[in-house]
Amino acid sequence: MISGPLDQLRILVPESRELDLFAGMLEKKGATTRRCPLVQILDLEDSTEAEAWIGQLLAGDFRDVIWMTGDGIHHLVGIAEKIGRRDAVIAALKRSRAITRGPKPTRALRELGLPAPWLPAPEPTSQGVLQAFAAEDLTGRRLGLQLYPGDGGLPLLDGLRARGAIVFPVTPYRYASDSDTTEVLQAIQELVGGQLDMVAFTSSAQLTRLLGVARDAGLRDTLLHALTRMPIAAIGPVIETTLRELGVRTILRPERNFHLKPLVNVIAAAWQASRLPHGGAA
Repeated sequence: MISGPLDQLRILVPESRELDLFAGMLEKKGATTRRCPLVQILDLEDSTEAEAWIGQLLAGDFRDVIWMTGDGIHHLVGIAEKIGRRDAVIAALKRSRAITRGPKPTRALRELGLPAPWLPAPEPTSQGVLQAFAAEDLTGRRLGLQLYPGDGGLPLLDGLRARGAIVFPVTPYRYASDSDTTEVLQAIQELVGGQLDMVAFTSSAQLTRLLGVARDAGLRDTLLHALTRMPIAAIGPVIETTLRELGVRTILRPERNFHLKPLVNVIAAAWQASRLPHGGAA
């Protein structure tokens, strides 16, 4: 057994795209991880609207492009490749100014060989994106906006339009909330039964899925009670806000650099502090 600062920690890791990476980082520090994929990201069933958006990008219709997620970049480039326009899209992105909400889209752009974003949001939230434009007049500005499934990006869309921008949104992928419900329900039962010490969320969609399964099983209130009695790790302020609205108070998140490694470090520091003689087990 690996010995480290997370010895005896039993943690639910509901990561999807980077599940093995994240769980492995925790396990190397001694944690016992309970892996439970909650949200599967899929290609669009119909990419017609995304292809039209790509056409506008290639035509130079956008002065700026706002990237909300790394998956959005990967999927749009994937759609462009399917229609034989990948190289053209990369060239168009080099001509436009990128605004990124957080480290994942920044990393995705770098992986494509694109220059560092000119205008990163000061914090990885929709409000942070709006703050990035604080000193600019957006009246009549034509902006491309990559959204993610659900309503989470609508306040940003409304905020940009309220400032006079002409916004062209695109959602280039979809969520499949059909991860094995039996597996998710088992994880919920372990949480409410005290078999786990902590949960680590890296997206709000994971929390939504967990609560949805709990609701359907008549366990939503029981699950919320359990979550309020344990530390919850959140990779950034968006998830933290959602958790606080649900009544969760013990939230662990990096102060900055919202990546997996800083999140693991925060988890380790909190776990070590909880095991000091004056404290108790988490």
